[in-house]
Amino acid sequence: MASEALINQLNEILKHEWTGVAQYSQASFIIEGVWREVYAGKFLGDAKESFGHAQLVGEKISALGGVPVATRNEIKQSKNLVEVLEFSRDFEAKAVEMYTQAIELAEPQRSLVVFLEDILKEEQEGVDEYTKLLRETPASHSAMSGEPARKSG
Repeated sequence: MASEALINQLNEILKHEWTGVAQYSQASFIIEGVWREVYAGKFLGDAKESFGHAQLVGEKISALGGVPVATRNEIKQSKNLVEVLEFSRDFEAKAVEMYTQAIELAEPQRSLVVFLEDILKEEQEGVDEYTKLLRETPASHSAMSGEPARKSG
C-alpha cells in the first residue's frame, strides 16, 4: 500500500502536469513572428507530453488507492520567446525535482520506482533541450538576429 505522503506527492506532480498542458498550449497559441512556425509545434508537442504524463500519474494515483486531483497551478505566459523558453526550462526542472522526490518516497517499491524513473528521464530530456535552446552561440545569435554567420578560420 502506498503512503499518504507518496499519494500527496503524486497529486502535486499531477497538478504540475495539468499546468504543463495549459502553459505549453497557451505558448503555442500566442507565439508570434518568424519563430512561430518552429516553436508553436514544439510547445504543442510538450503540451501533449504533459497530458500523457498526467494520464499515467492519474491512473497510478487511482491504482494506489488515492483520488487524482483535477486542478492545476497558475501558468506563466509571455509573447517574448526567450521568456517562454526560460519558463519552459524552469517548468521541466521543477518536474525533475518533483519526480525525484516521489522516487524517494516510492522506495522500496521497485516497479513504482521504475515507473517514475521512466517519466523522470523524459523530464530531464526536456531540461536539457530547453537549456540548449537558450544557450547563446555565435551561430544561433546570427540566425536569430539576421546577421550572416561567420566562418571560423
